[in-house]
Amino acid sequence: MSLDRPDLSGSAAFITGTTRGIGKQIALDLAAQGCNVVSTGKTSENGDYGEDRDLSGSIEQTAREVADLGAEALPVQLDVRDETQVEAAAERAIDEFGEVNIVINNASAIHLLDTTSLPPERFDLMSDVNVRGTYATARAFADHLKAVENAWLLTNAPPVTVDRMPGSAPYTWSKLGMTFLTLSLASTLDSHDVGCNTFWPVTAIDTRATRYFGLGTEDDWRTPEILSDTVLEILRRDPATFTGNAVYDEELLREAGVDDFSPYNLTAGDPTPMSAQMIDPEYTRPGSD
Repeated sequence: MSLDRPDLSGSAAFITGTTRGIGKQIALDLAAQGCNVVSTGKTSENGDYGEDRDLSGSIEQTAREVADLGAEALPVQLDVRDETQVEAAAERAIDEFGEVNIVINNASAIHLLDTTSLPPERFDLMSDVNVRGTYATARAFADHLKAVENAWLLTNAPPVTVDRMPGSAPYTWSKLGMTFLTLSLASTLDSHDVGCNTFWPVTAIDTRATRYFGLGTEDDWRTPEILSDTVLEILRRDPATFTGNAVYDEELLREAGVDDFSPYNLTAGDPTPMSAQMIDPEYTRPGSD
């Protein structure tokens, strides 16, 4: 069953981490529905951020692809760890489009080691990008979102269902921190009808990080489109009533009428719920044994 797509004409989205992977796919799929996009990330054709220089993709490349789809695009080089940069980027986005009604926290750092093995600088990186970056971005846009219609603050982060994760506690803590901040803002901004929600994949997603860390094989992965479709399904709803939710992609899309997930799979078969179980080892698909 095909999904109903929201008409996002006249909307503008500020998305962190759009140079590749999930963030880029979300940017392109929103643009295909008429949404203007602020493409942000560290990797720029006009600068050098050390280890990022050899990575494929850039904020400008994503912006060009957005423009090819007929939407307007603004590439902004951004390190979400720096609140001064975040605030300046927010001001520039608002100046460019008049208003920004969709803010998506997608940028994230990952390092899967336990507390005793993880170097302190890696702990700081994940804390700063994931938790602090979400905080800085949400804070920079909060007052603006209160004043615009059909306002959304969405975060790529999992439901809070566990209180420990021995093998990857620092990473898991940072991702749960992103959720905690976002869902808390659902209460803070509730009287202003801002929809604050998180979204998370049940399976692993085919991204550079997934391949780099060897998180399974192609049999275990789905394409980033399943998350961009999840975001579009959220945006099809009413932010005044659909807020304070931490959703899994499969569950929300099933609710929307999707009963065949094979188009998202890289290979034939049914990928295991690896991503959900990274956060909640007890996770099982609804209806499964």
